[in-house]
Amino acid sequence: MTSAGPAAQGPAGPVLEVRGLTVAFGGGRRRPPVPVVRGVDLVLRPGEVLGLVGESGAGKSLTALSLLGLAPPGARLGGSVRLLGEELLGRPERELAGLRGRRIAMVFQDPLHALTPVLRVGDQIAEALRIHERPRPRREAALRRAVELLDFVGVPQPSRAARALPHQLSGGMLQRAMIAMAVANRPAVLVADEPTSALDVTVQAQVLDALAAARRETGAALLLVTHDLGVVAGAADRVAVLYAGRVVETGPAEAVLRRPRMPYTLGLVGSVPRLDARVPPTPVPGTAPAPGATGPGCPFAPRCPLAQPECRTAEPHLTGVDSPSHADASAPDAHTAACRRIPEVRHRSAAQLFGRAESSGRPATTPDGGGTAADREHVPAGWAGPWQQAAGTPVPADRPAEPLPTTAGGTAGNTDGGANPAAAVGAAADVVLAVSGLGRSYPAPGFRGRRAPAVRAVEWVDLEVRRGQTLALVGESGAGKSTTLREIAALAAPQAGRVEVLGQDTALLSRRAARELRTAVQLVPQDPMSSLDPRMPVGDIVAEPLHAARVPRAVVAAQVPRLLSQVGLCPADADGYPHQFSGGQRQRVAIARALAVGPALLLLDEPVSALDVSVQAGILDLLLRLKRELDPAYLLVSHDLAVVRQLADRVSVMYAGRTVESGGVAEVFGRPRHPYTRALLSAVPLPDPVAERSRRRIVLPAGQGPRAVAGCGFRARCPVQAVLSAAERRRCAEETPRGRTAGPAAGHTVSCHFPHDTEPGPVRRP
Repeated sequence: MTSAGPAAQGPAGPVLEVRGLTVAFGGGRRRPPVPVVRGVDLVLRPGEVLGLVGESGAGKSLTALSLLGLAPPGARLGGSVRLLGEELLGRPERELAGLRGRRIAMVFQDPLHALTPVLRVGDQIAEALRIHERPRPRREAALRRAVELLDFVGVPQPSRAARALPHQLSGGMLQRAMIAMAVANRPAVLVADEPTSALDVTVQAQVLDALAAARRETGAALLLVTHDLGVVAGAADRVAVLYAGRVVETGPAEAVLRRPRMPYTLGLVGSVPRLDARVPPTPVPGTAPAPGATGPGCPFAPRCPLAQPECRTAEPHLTGVDSPSHADASAPDAHTAACRRIPEVRHRSAAQLFGRAESSGRPATTPDGGGTAADREHVPAGWAGPWQQAAGTPVPADRPAEPLPTTAGGTAGNTDGGANPAAAVGAAADVVLAVSGLGRSYPAPGFRGRRAPAVRAVEWVDLEVRRGQTLALVGESGAGKSTTLREIAALAAPQAGRVEVLGQDTALLSRRAARELRTAVQLVPQDPMSSLDPRMPVGDIVAEPLHAARVPRAVVAAQVPRLLSQVGLCPADADGYPHQFSGGQRQRVAIARALAVGPALLLLDEPVSALDVSVQAGILDLLLRLKRELDPAYLLVSHDLAVVRQLADRVSVMYAGRTVESGGVAEVFGRPRHPYTRALLSAVPLPDPVAERSRRRIVLPAGQGPRAVAGCGFRARCPVQAVLSAAERRRCAEETPRGRTAGPAAGHTVSCHFPHDTEPGPVRRP
């Protein structure tokens, strides 16, 4: 979605004006209230899009909820919120209920919990119409209008969707239904709280287009609350950056995102992985202060490399960036920042300001706080794990020595990952994982004893991962990525196809051989909190795989501090429990546990999807460093193609249980041949307003639909179908495409009858 450009100038004055908004909780005789939102000022003009961004805990969602009078029980609100000139704070609940949905409406982050589960979607939209419209429409008329609204926001088969219960619709369709309900009464202000946070990029593009269409149709102003700077870059006219409950920088989207002047904003932009360039993101050190723990000075001072003593004594006010005075800070389009060091920030990039551990010569540390490489010195030499061999380090006697890489193909430095014909000898020993023709189906629940057709989760997957190489599996939800990962991790006979780990066919493994091979394949889960035992200290969690592998206790005791240091934690953290750590630190614990037995293959299941971008950058930095130091193979499952761009050497694109395109990241991302790959890449937003708004987006129809028994499974959504002849469309419907060479780059294959030209452009006609 692209921005509508400069804000449309409607009636004089702003439609929403927030001055000095404060929200605090708790307090009593001996304890003061804990401030969470601390004096937020926002102005929203007619037809304008204002992006509210920041890390988790900054106060974004609480600010948005407070505007509608929906702050949690016990919240103490202060300041002023004026909607169309009328004060909202302090109004009775009955009056606020009359304004919500009519003058100001909200699109919630999780529509499945926001909608009533026992009422049909159409009835809930019709209810919003009947409550606020005068004269009150009849139920039948309101239902017809609800169907029209669902159709307007792009819900396929709107009549059927209106009769469905919320759990019967996908996440993207539910979010569009929420948008339909929000715009039903043509409000003056729309508040969207993380409307795309849990959606695939293709569905995200559909939802953003629905929001843009709704805003154009109603003329409403939009407050867009999000952590995704790419979404803000494409949609917002202005941006306000929140940190520790206060606005620390605000101004036009292009100025704030391309020329940030607050160190926090600079770090936030620099920590976002980019799809358009392989530039490692820069982690921001430290963590945001807890509510009530900000102190008298700048709340970012403990994390800021430019902090001076005066930064810790008084909190800076928003100051004009172009001229250091307060006079221009009140202008609607002024670019302002709450910082005393604006001139120093002006000439620095995020990497220059925050530095990088590998390039600066400083010890590697974690943004969450942690240890250094010096903590590893007390570990006995000679332990590198049963499946890894460090240079000059003997391998334990109970394990066979693994040959070191002898070919250029598949090493970390080979972005193509293809084999080097001049070094074919030893290539087989370099292959850590080989999968061919993998298939998996599940029995579907029948009705009244009737047998339903099996659900084919994976139909045909081929992949190969070499030592020191990262292969990424990408695709929408339901493509079969996680099922593929589970089939590999099981180390058992697959339902169909063949899986080989370190040259051993998993279908032929005995129980003992499977147990021994288990140490070669370790998993880093998506949600570390659910995989870490809350009753075990971190040291015991990290040591558990070593005990299972029957490693001597003395070696285990020495290994745990080394492993914690290796992932950027302190050895003293071994005594802590999972709930005492941040999300990024827990993910580091999960990585340390996976590394404990020296695996040859790490299965990374969305390892950074649940983390803020600044913490995410630290985990990506850690994974890249471990790859250089230990040379394991990574199999990465991710829906974030920008993360894949930074971490992977090769990529395999999956759709409806099949591999549709694979090859080196540079080739697949730079010259995609399959129309599905092109649509995926075009849907990923860039955190650069100029670049994002100049791109051509390919928006696919909603949903994957039922999987085709024959022919191409993508044809129902394929944009190429519109330009094919009847005979060509018949071929797509009857003949399943097989993988074939896509271009001059080694290993670049595509499963499409009519792939695009090597260079992006018009569709190649056969």
